[in-house]
Amino acid sequence: MTNLKLKKKKLIGDIAVELGYITQEQKDAILIKQNIADRRMGQFCFEEGLITDEQLARLIAKQFSCKYAKIDNMNQPELLNMLSIDFIIQNKIVPFSFLDDVLVFAIADPVDYFRVVEEIEVLIEYEFTFVVVSFKKLDALIKTLESSRNMIDISEEMRLPVVRESDKGDYEISTEKVSSQESPIVKLVDSTILDAISKNASDIHFEGTSKGLIIRYRIDGMLYQIIDPLDIGNMNPVISRLKVMSELDISEKRIPQDGRFKLKIKNRFVDFRISLLPTIFGENAVIRILDQQRMTLITSDLSLEGLKLDKRELFRLRRQIKAPYGMFLMTGPTGSGKTTTLYRALSEVNTKNTKIITIEDPVEYQLEGIMQIPVNEKKGLTFSRGLRSILRHDPDKILLGEIRDSETAQIAIQSALTGHQVFTTVHANTSFEVVNRFIHMGIEPYNLVSALNCIIAQRLIRILCNCKVKRKISDLSLAESGLDPAKYRKYTYYKSYGCERCKGTGYSGRKAIIEHVELDGDMREMFIKRASVAAMKKSALRRGVVFLRDAAINEMIRGVTTLEEVNRITFIDQDGMR
Repeated sequence: MTNLKLKKKKLIGDIAVELGYITQEQKDAILIKQNIADRRMGQFCFEEGLITDEQLARLIAKQFSCKYAKIDNMNQPELLNMLSIDFIIQNKIVPFSFLDDVLVFAIADPVDYFRVVEEIEVLIEYEFTFVVVSFKKLDALIKTLESSRNMIDISEEMRLPVVRESDKGDYEISTEKVSSQESPIVKLVDSTILDAISKNASDIHFEGTSKGLIIRYRIDGMLYQIIDPLDIGNMNPVISRLKVMSELDISEKRIPQDGRFKLKIKNRFVDFRISLLPTIFGENAVIRILDQQRMTLITSDLSLEGLKLDKRELFRLRRQIKAPYGMFLMTGPTGSGKTTTLYRALSEVNTKNTKIITIEDPVEYQLEGIMQIPVNEKKGLTFSRGLRSILRHDPDKILLGEIRDSETAQIAIQSALTGHQVFTTVHANTSFEVVNRFIHMGIEPYNLVSALNCIIAQRLIRILCNCKVKRKISDLSLAESGLDPAKYRKYTYYKSYGCERCKGTGYSGRKAIIEHVELDGDMREMFIKRASVAAMKKSALRRGVVFLRDAAINEMIRGVTTLEEVNRITFIDQDGMR
């Protein structure tokens, strides 16, 4: 064991000035703030953007007279097996290298090392010492190890039973048998699905690349690679396993395939949709997770108040959902929260005197007092066929999960024109492009706008975690984002940081931003005459419509999100209108 003793020689602020990382004036200013915030000097300098994570590691190393190293240079991953992953995660100490019969640990804080020296002596038979590395990169490595443990550590008893639908419409546990040669692949697929559900992922991506098989999760709208690339030889067996689960053609590898399957997980059923696409590295798969337990909420929790909109927008929304007839149309990309918002709207008009029927693919929320119908294309129950039947059941309000084709669009419009209120969605980029989307389906603009009461475009924007830190945005960055520096430089802005609560992402959850266009006589006429988008936007602006980008910017000004997130989900049109 190393004989190094824990001795401090200089204060870290003095070392930072000595190395030229900060000035004396900056150090004095930080000291004042530090006394108020009661945080360590080095960490404070990093949070204020005065030093990088690598510079902080160098400062700590010099303070304790230790060696510094870049964890990027780690090239002996087999050393990770010398300690249990639980020990590594708990104590934030990682085997780094092995030179001249001496094991070197990577740590971010020497205090962590000296606290567990006696335990390591029992576990390790070699001489050992340590180097100081970036806390940020060490945390990232430990999180990767934690994910890897979740991926690999799965027993045979944890096998997820695939559920098949019987001819009678009941669900039965599949009795399929898996050969011993395929067992590791089954474990890989099952553990990946379990891990994704535990992390609240919405999608799982299996991607073949030149580096190997990459597995990524989409969490809060962002993709995260969860483990290092696996050998590309695992790609075909993984895809074959997914095809078996989805009852797809295993022999067909040249064309895309879509399917679905259901798993029983912890005494509940979870639905999955799968899409397969052939690429130069083999077939890639994307699995959409539809976990009803996560989605099912109490009716009171699904009120419009949960959108956290300002009072004006909330008033306008409530006015529209209480209309006696017409179409309440939402638009936005897949995963933008449209269905959730529609259910929030329905929950406010769900009374004993109102009959509400929904047809969805699949049913995402379960609400008392509402008749809900799942689409089943295998049995011939499509949106259009189901909607026809719904109309014969005398509904007051209808939720149509999505308008996908001309037939469904025609029936929905006729329903809205004949005394029913129809809540539905369609895929379009903006509110003003919805009419073009229907025209492509063969719908006449006059018929559509006669039925439409409003169009609402929605996006989900990530919310900063409580670990957020203040930042300065340069005039150049504001200008590049289409913001007038003279107007916007006065606000206080924040950036993401990362902590245990947000799993290092800096964000915690998402919230909806909307663009609500109400159709009055003038706006209907503009849609019918197919006026330019720029002209319609100017007209909407005069009516007080808040465009998506402005809604996102307002969230940034309130400190809810970042400029990077605003630019990720919205952009400035060439005509300068947001």
